[in-house]
Amino acid sequence: MVSDKFRHQLRHETEQWQAEGLINAELYQQISERYQFDSLETSARNRFIAIVIGLGGILLGLAVITFVAANWQAWSREVRVMLLLSLFIGVNAAGFYLWRTPPTSAAQRKENGGKQRLGQALLLLGAIILGANMALMAQMFHIGGSPYGLYLAWGLGVLAMAYSLRLTSLGVLAILLIGCGYWLGVFTWGAKESSWLALLVQHMPVVASLLFVPLAYWCRSRAIFALAAILVVFSLETSLAQGSSGAPALMTALMCAMPPALLWGYDDTLWPHIHRKLFQPLARNLALLCLAITFYILAFQWLWQSSPRQPVDAQTLMGWSSLLDVALLGALIVWQWLRLGRQGRNHPTRRGVDLTTNVIACFIAISALIPLFHNSFSPISELAIFLFNVLLFLLAGGLIREGLALGNRPTFWGGITLLALQIVSRLLEYETGLLFKAFVFFLCGIGVIAAGLLFERYSSVLTPSQENSQ
Repeated sequence: MVSDKFRHQLRHETEQWQAEGLINAELYQQISERYQFDSLETSARNRFIAIVIGLGGILLGLAVITFVAANWQAWSREVRVMLLLSLFIGVNAAGFYLWRTPPTSAAQRKENGGKQRLGQALLLLGAIILGANMALMAQMFHIGGSPYGLYLAWGLGVLAMAYSLRLTSLGVLAILLIGCGYWLGVFTWGAKESSWLALLVQHMPVVASLLFVPLAYWCRSRAIFALAAILVVFSLETSLAQGSSGAPALMTALMCAMPPALLWGYDDTLWPHIHRKLFQPLARNLALLCLAITFYILAFQWLWQSSPRQPVDAQTLMGWSSLLDVALLGALIVWQWLRLGRQGRNHPTRRGVDLTTNVIACFIAISALIPLFHNSFSPISELAIFLFNVLLFLLAGGLIREGLALGNRPTFWGGITLLALQIVSRLLEYETGLLFKAFVFFLCGIGVIAAGLLFERYSSVLTPSQENSQ
């Protein structure tokens, strides 16, 4: 999908080319039709209309809620039920009616774009009303339950709407609601509830994988995939942390290794009928983010000063149900990496890509072995701190090198930011004089400015093919 910024720049450039005689009017018209220059102004207007409609919808929703709250006690139960159902059905029916006709041409897109956005806003409002209806119905009919159960049930309802309508906004809302429900449910995990909602919370790593990753492909949405990956990683880390009291060394090693290994080994072609790598680059960027966070946190010395050496205690080890999720995702990780190894042997031309994968595999293995050795055999606090600082430095250097090689600005600045963050953190963590700190801050500032100027000069001489290969 071409961005509006690029289309604006292209229109400006092509108008100059036509004025200078580099292209004729016919070629300009062909480029104009291909990139829809005539819809640039209307797209900006439609975004403004969408914002206005969104704000208006929120105010209308608040007005309805206030009106209902003012007369809630005066109405009978039947009136309240009829009112809630009528509001839910009416808003969703109006939203579906306005949204259902997709534009097939530029003219229809201009004509129906506002209606479709209004329809999507109403469907989103209908999804919010669904949660209000569930809470009020439970209150009227004295149905007890926990707050996390309400969020989970509400999120499942919105998820069904997202699958049926194929809307990214509803999918994002469903993940946020189920994520909130999971966050609240984690605090009641020790209550040993046996309801299906408690099972949903306990098996969230696998449940989130099965519910939201297919939805990302169904909606072709990077936002849904990114949020789904974050929820899977967060719930997996929570499951491992809750079992760490029984085997701290093993669980800490798994917490360091499993999230980046799962994300880096992800391949879109694992799914049937998927032959393009839609989300693999995003998954690998998230894997690098996981490694950066792990190296940065474990490079602090305070974390290693209270690492007790404890044997495995089967009595306090995580339950078999949570262990089942870890085992399933662990088996998936092993299968993914075996598949990566086979691909590397079958495609010798991908040697550079395989070298990057080998380096990431070394990073993951070292980050898992250091806490495992420290907690199981002999404390190596100083060596562990040094090694994680080295790993953080190598990761930052690798990102800078990759950004320079490909002319990729986010990767380059990610590496520069990581390197500057490491220097500043070490400077503030250890006792140093103010003059020395001022000198280091001065060098960091000069270094960042020089790196930025050099990168921009280098990227300006890249050929278009190199830039497009990012």
